[in-house]
Amino acid sequence: MPDTSLSLRKAAGFRQTLAAVFLTVGMSATVGGALLFQQVGGYIPCALCLEQRTPYYVAIPLAVLAVVARLARLKPAVTRGLLLAVGLLMLWGFALAVYHAGVEWRFWAGPADCTMAAPVDLGGDLLSTLDSVHPPSCADAALRILGLSLAGWNAILAAVFAAVALRSALARGDRFA
Repeated sequence: MPDTSLSLRKAAGFRQTLAAVFLTVGMSATVGGALLFQQVGGYIPCALCLEQRTPYYVAIPLAVLAVVARLARLKPAVTRGLLLAVGLLMLWGFALAVYHAGVEWRFWAGPADCTMAAPVDLGGDLLSTLDSVHPPSCADAALRILGLSLAGWNAILAAVFAAVALRSALARGDRFA
């Protein structure tokens, strides 16, 4: 009779590897897209937009470490711990995105200091540059795609990333590996 626990371990390890790769690529694409909107599209992010990137900046290296841990055949608990941390970070990102989307829809007030320092061109007249650039308000969506602001889309993506990471971290099949 074949050893079914071995096949369960291999399947769970493959699922964790696949989840870690998906999370690494997906979260990197999300941050890359935000940076493209900023640098190429000219959309200046508000303070809440910038704050929403923080969970990604922490979670992406953890997802990369989860891939490395699986490829190095470290104990599954290491990979599960890293994926759990990614999942919790993405829950934090989801909460930030929902909060920001709620501010944009006027469901609740945003922070009183919801502005950011504008990028400064040091090659020109500094005072003129500071006077001409006005940071965006967190309450005004710079762009809506299919009716959702970028914060709304971030809420959806962060929820998907959290679900994938937490499901993979808490999967039963790898407990004995």
